[in-house]
Amino acid sequence: MDEILEQINRLKLPGMATQWQSLYEMRKTDSVTFPDGLQLLLQSEKDEREIRRTARLIKRAKFRYQASLDNLYLNPERGILSSMVKTLANGHYMEKGESIIITGATGSGKSFLATAFGYQACNQGYKVIYYNIYKLLEHIKLARLEGVSERFFDSIAKQDLLIVDDFGLQTLKGQQQSDLLEIIEDRHSLKSTIIVGQLPVSSWHEALGGSLTADAILDRIVHTAHRFELKSNNSLRKL
Repeated sequence: MDEILEQINRLKLPGMATQWQSLYEMRKTDSVTFPDGLQLLLQSEKDEREIRRTARLIKRAKFRYQASLDNLYLNPERGILSSMVKTLANGHYMEKGESIIITGATGSGKSFLATAFGYQACNQGYKVIYYNIYKLLEHIKLARLEGVSERFFDSIAKQDLLIVDDFGLQTLKGQQQSDLLEIIEDRHSLKSTIIVGQLPVSSWHEALGGSLTADAILDRIVHTAHRFELKSNNSLRKL
């Protein structure tokens, strides 16, 4: 039995190793039929690999904090319809390259909702990246100085879901507008983006500088996006 376990470990099959050890400790290695035993080992290895892959996706996403759709406070009065959350939870919006807009006052739960969708996407095997918009633009600026901006834009374009938080706190100018447009253009109808901000969508044109570039960005995001307008009399951060 130890030799079998050693061989499994050498082949780097941790799920199988755990299941084999469990069968041995429960004295079922002789009573389980070969097909059933093989099925148990294979399923355990599959489950283990899915768990590890999800952990890697979550780590690479660089979320600000942990969140889950199961922990959402679903309430129509807050602007969160359970039917809408359930529809988006299946992940089909990412297959269609559709986006989500989440707006609301400070402490209304915008970032939590966006992050919950991000975690859900990771659990479904999608690649996700989370950015504060100004840190994202700063990364682009540094990449341009280092001569690797094209590579950086390509890496963003390949993410199944891009979450851009804190949108609209400052007006974007010049190169910032162009950089955001390039990101949105690369993803338009191909990959999904979640944009989170305090400003209502009606104020986004001004926040984007009120230019033709702003028109182009809004045209590619606003009209087809799923929208959440969160409302809260009291900041959830105080609860």
